[in-house]
Amino acid sequence: MIQVNLDFADEKFREVLRQEIEKAVGEVVRKNQLPPMLTRKELMEFLRISQTKASELLNRPDFPVFREAGVLIPTHRLMEWIDRNTRWLESNSNYFGKVI
Repeated sequence: MIQVNLDFADEKFREVLRQEIEKAVGEVVRKNQLPPMLTRKELMEFLRISQTKASELLNRPDFPVFREAGVLIPTHRLMEWIDRNTRWLESNSNYFGKVI
């Protein structure tokens, strides 16, 4: 009878699982700490961008901005926009395939 020791594989699996859980929990915490609507300044801090780049984004026709009460960005729509545009980059460029 052949007996296989999976202790190393089990530990490696646990480590990978722990890392993924920490990553997911971190994303949930980060999303829940944001206000429902971001100001221009909060957008700049969140995305770590300059005023110029913020202006470019806010003037894009596909960027979610609520102008009825000043310039406010719905947080949930911003996350959707980021997901959509990240997927577009993955599908239409080799940006994420580059080796650093």
